[in-house]
Amino acid sequence: MATTYTPKNILITGAAGFIASHVCNRLIRNYPDYKIVVLDKLDYCSNLKNLLPSKASANFKFVKGDIGSADLVNFLLITESIDTIMHFAAQTHVDNSFGNSFEFTKNNIYGTHVLLEACKVTGQIRRFIHVSTDEVYGETDEDAVVGNHEASQLLPTNPYSATKAGAEMLVMAYGRSYGLPVITTRGNNVYGPNQFPEKLIPKFILLAMRGLPLPIHGDGSNVRSYLYCEDVAEAFEVILHKGEVGHVYNIGTKKERRVIDVAKDICKLFSMDPESSIKFVENRPFNDQRYFLDDEKLKILGWSERTTWQEGLRKTIEWYTQNPEWWGDVSGALLPHPRMLMMPGGRHFDGSDESKSTSYVSNNSNQTRMVVPTPKACSSPRKPSLKFLIYGRTGWIGGLLGKLCEKQGIAYEYGKGRLEDRSSLIADIQSVKPTHVLNAAGVTGRPNVDWCESHKTETIRANVAGTLTLADVTREHGILMLNFATGCIFEYDAGHPEHSGIGFKEEDKPNFIGSFYSKTKAMVEELLKEYDNVCTLRVRMPISSDLNNPRNFITKISRYNKVVNIPNSMTVLDELLPIAIEMAKRNLRGIWNFTNPGVVSHNEILEMYKAYINPEFKWANFTLEEQAKVIVAPRSNNEMDASKLKNEFPELLSIKESLVKYVFEPNKRT
Repeated sequence: MATTYTPKNILITGAAGFIASHVCNRLIRNYPDYKIVVLDKLDYCSNLKNLLPSKASANFKFVKGDIGSADLVNFLLITESIDTIMHFAAQTHVDNSFGNSFEFTKNNIYGTHVLLEACKVTGQIRRFIHVSTDEVYGETDEDAVVGNHEASQLLPTNPYSATKAGAEMLVMAYGRSYGLPVITTRGNNVYGPNQFPEKLIPKFILLAMRGLPLPIHGDGSNVRSYLYCEDVAEAFEVILHKGEVGHVYNIGTKKERRVIDVAKDICKLFSMDPESSIKFVENRPFNDQRYFLDDEKLKILGWSERTTWQEGLRKTIEWYTQNPEWWGDVSGALLPHPRMLMMPGGRHFDGSDESKSTSYVSNNSNQTRMVVPTPKACSSPRKPSLKFLIYGRTGWIGGLLGKLCEKQGIAYEYGKGRLEDRSSLIADIQSVKPTHVLNAAGVTGRPNVDWCESHKTETIRANVAGTLTLADVTREHGILMLNFATGCIFEYDAGHPEHSGIGFKEEDKPNFIGSFYSKTKAMVEELLKEYDNVCTLRVRMPISSDLNNPRNFITKISRYNKVVNIPNSMTVLDELLPIAIEMAKRNLRGIWNFTNPGVVSHNEILEMYKAYINPEFKWANFTLEEQAKVIVAPRSNNEMDASKLKNEFPELLSIKESLVKYVFEPNKRT
C-alpha cells in the first residue's frame, strides 16, 4: 500500500524546458513549504520565461548548469540539502537524434549517470524520480486493444528512445545495487503553452499563424496519444507524493489521434482548407506507427486526465497567438526535417530557403507498402495475380508474413484499420483490393496469457468481436481469410492420453477451459465454422530459427529457471509459414491443425539446445502442481493430429526433424 511522501528540498533538472516548467510552477504554487531548486543549462529548447510564475517566490532558486558536471551536482545536493530529485533534463526531439545521436548519449545517459552517482555518494536522497518516455516500449501493434503496461519489454527503435531506455537501465541498476529510492515514469506526448515549436502541435500552430503549409511525415496515418501539460504536471504531483519506490508509472491516455487528424483539427480552428494546407513530406527513419499505454496503475493512485482534446488545443492556440515571439526566431525549427540544424557539417537552414529543403510526396504515400513496379517495357504485361492484405503488422507472425511475401514477390499491404472497427476494415479492402486477407492479429496477453484473466472484455473485443468482424467483412467482399488461430484449446484426456500418439483432430470439440484466452479462441473458432470463406490455422507453441526473439518458445523456456516436461505439438514457423502462403494460393478453407506431426517435450528441446547451442546449459524441472503456484491460469498441453496437413503437403517434416533442420542446424555453435 502506497504511503504519502513529503519532500523538503527538491532538485528539478531541466525545469526551464516544457514539461518540467509546468511541474515546477505547479509545485511552487501548491506547496510553499517545499524548496525548489532548478538546474538547467538553458539549451535551445529551454527558456527562463517558462519559469516566470515562480521567479518571485521565496522557495524558488534557479541555477544555470549542466547535469554532466559532477562537481556542480554534488555541490548542489550537499549545500541545498536536496532530498528529492525530479530528473527531466534530456534531449528529446527524435528528428535531432538521427543527426546528432552522440549528443543524446551525452545528455540522456551520461547526465543521468552523473546524477545517480552523486545520489549514491551523498546518501541523502529519499526519492529519485526519473522521467522517461513511452517510446522506450517501441511500436505498439496496430491491432492492440490494450496498451503497453509497466512490465512490458523495452524495444526502442530510434537513437532518442534507445538513450532513454539506457538511462532507465542505469536508474534500475542503482535502485537494485545501491538501494537508491527510484521511481520511473513513461509518458505519452504532451502539448500546451511554452513548448518549443520543433514538436508537432506548436509547429503546426505557428505555421498556421503564418499561413504556411503543415508538413506531415509520411502519409499521416501514425497514431499518437496527447495529454495536456497541466494534466501531466498533476500526474507528477501525484507520483511525487504517492508513488512507490522501485515502481514504474505510465502517464498516458487511451484517446488516440492520427497525425493527419491533428493537422485537420488545427486547420479547422484557423479556418484553413486541409486539402490545400497539408503537405506530405518524406518520412523520417522508422517512424513508429503507434504508441499506446496502459494507464491503470497511475489511476489507482488517484490521477485521471481532466482536459479534453478540444479544450486543450483551444488553450494552446490561444497562448501561441498571444505570445508569438516567446521563442524568438524559430524558422529553422519549423522546417519539415529540422534535424539538419544539428548535423555536423550539414547545411544550416535559417528558414529563408524553406521550399528548397522540403521534399514532398504524394498523398497516397504508404510507408508500410511493398511496391511491386510494373516496367513500362515488359515482355509480359500481366499483373501479379495475388495481393495480400495482412493484419498484425507489428506482431511476430504478421511481420514474418510480410517478409515471406517480399521474398516470393507477392504484392501485399498491412491493414490500417482496427479489427473491431467495421468501417475501417471496409476502407482497407476498398483501398487495397486484396485477393486474400491474412489475419495474424489478436490479444495473447503481455507478458503472457495470465494478463487476459484480468482483462476479459479487452480480450473478447479483439479475439472474438474483432476476428468475427473481419470474417464478416471479407465474406461480404468474396475474399478468403486465412486466420492464424491456436491449438491451445485442447488438453490431454482419457481419449487422448499423454504418450499415446492419439492426437486431437480438426473436428474434435475443444476441451480446455483453463485460461480465458483459450476460451475466447475456442469460442471464435466455433463461430467461424459458419463462414465458408475462412481458413483457420491452429498454431501451437510457435518456434523459429530466430533464437533471440522473446516470443520464440525455445527462447522462453531457455530463460526459465524451471520448466515442466510434457510432450506437446508445436509449430516451426520457418517451415509452416511458407505452407500457409501456399494454402492461400490454393484457396483452402476450413480448420487445419497447423503443427508439425508428432510431439516433442520441453526436456527434448533443451537437450537439443544444449547439444547444438550451449554445451554448458543447465535447467531444472518442476511439476504441473508446482507450476500452478507461479501462474494465474493453467496452460494447455496436448498432441494435435497433423495428418490432414501432411496429406495436403507430404513434404512436411515431423517436429523433431523440423527442429533440427530449420532451427538448430542453422544456429549450431562450433
